Amino acid sequence: MPTAVGRFRPPAVREIALRGTRRRYDPERRTRILRAALDVVAEHGVAGTTHRRVAATADVPLGSMTYHFTGMDEVLTEAFGLLADRVATRFTERLAAAANPDEACEAVVDLIVDESWATPRNMLLSYELYAFAVRNPPLRRVMQDWMEKSRAALRQHFAPDTAKVLDAMIEGLSIHRSVDVEPMSRAEVRSVVERLVH
Repeated sequence: MPTAVGRFRPPAVREIALRGTRRRYDPERRTRILRAALDVVAEHGVAGTTHRRVAATADVPLGSMTYHFTGMDEVLTEAFGLLADRVATRFTERLAAAANPDEACEAVVDLIVDESWATPRNMLLSYELYAFAVRNPPLRRVMQDWMEKSRAALRQHFAPDTAKVLDAMIEGLSIHRSVDVEPMSRAEVRSVVERLVH
């Protein structure tokens, strides 16, 4: 019967066809490319981030880069936006867990000394983000949004002007701790936070 024969495919051929279909249907591909871009930036810096390296890291065809993005600036801007959202979410969650002013101060200290968010990789990516944003105005908006989310989380517990100062201090001390041969101890950081708050 022609219909039955037309429908029949040897198992090996059918499996190849299915694999091809699964590879083409890849709804997470765009996000995977953005995550891969951050991995490449962490390893090679913005200057060494290329379409080819990102595609290889994401395990996607090189053509996917131009299919999903207009150019490398768009890839980097969205990738850094993904980083900012991820870090801001952790920041917000940690402060939201504080039930009183004393716990809020402790949360601020954690955000500076605890490597759950200020990991060497995140700090490295932050340096790359700052440098890239200086030359790419669209990325400044990503940084401004990130700053506002951080300050909004701090405003749950502190006055607006204090929240702004604390946000800058968290950023600055985190950077210093990542390069200082003798970083401030937790007790010293807590003392600085208390002086700023009170």
